[in-house]
Amino acid sequence: MAKATEDLGFDGFFRSDHYLAMGSGDGLPGPTDAWTTLAGLARETSRIRLGTLVSSATFRHPGVLAIQVAQVDQMSGGRVELGLGAGWFEQEHAAYGIPFPPKRFDLLTEQLEVVTGLWGTPVGGRFDHTGAHYTLTGSPALPKPVQTSSLDASKAGVPVIVGGLGPKRTPALAARFAAEFNLAFPPLADVGDHVARAHAACEAIGRDPRTLTMSAALVLCAGRTDAEVDRRAAAIGRDPLELREVGVAGTPSALVDRLGVLAELGLERVYLQVLDLHDLDHLELVASEVASQLG
Repeated sequence: MAKATEDLGFDGFFRSDHYLAMGSGDGLPGPTDAWTTLAGLARETSRIRLGTLVSSATFRHPGVLAIQVAQVDQMSGGRVELGLGAGWFEQEHAAYGIPFPPKRFDLLTEQLEVVTGLWGTPVGGRFDHTGAHYTLTGSPALPKPVQTSSLDASKAGVPVIVGGLGPKRTPALAARFAAEFNLAFPPLADVGDHVARAHAACEAIGRDPRTLTMSAALVLCAGRTDAEVDRRAAAIGRDPLELREVGVAGTPSALVDRLGVLAELGLERVYLQVLDLHDLDHLELVASEVASQLG
């Protein structure tokens, strides 16, 4: 799927970061760690952006995460982005013995402080942090990513993606740390308000809102005909009518129209969630009959 993404001209391949399948079934073949997979894909691809949408702050110590992401950025030649969220799927934590604290937003905030602080420490310097959740003492803050920070070009740093539909704290966190603010499966009617709140959060701290990329992740279900759309919806266990309402779904002309509306609402990037990873023809259809119509 990642190689097809690159070959067909898409801009990036981003992974969910989960350890447990959702819904019924035997769960085979079992989970793959997102950053382990992305390390492999960094060596198997040459152009596309690679990242998570999103990693859970509960899964990894921020010092370990900073090292992992920096190394994958090096492996890719500077093509990595880190989507980081608070985590929400309690069952996967129970299944693998991962702590799931009830209040995770402060944990996420401190992780962003540590990760960006480690990357931004000059080579030869030391990074210290004492917080409610993490203490780092005398860290050499290595290795460094290939990329420089989008918020401070004098410092190393992978672009950070912060996402969510919360009205206050999430936009404020994005304005402080992120290169991109992502809306995860938002109702179409709410997108404009979310964009406005993110822009206001930037202005509140003196940041130019134009420096914060606005994006959304939506389920993809495309077909050359309505019957093909219905077939693909059935393959992923979704209602085709519901997908046409809330996702990027339908025939090519419908997809072009939906993406156009999202652009008018202020989105600059759209992640198309492909749920059937064996259906490479799905990607080919979007590349040949949808992307070619976009300006």
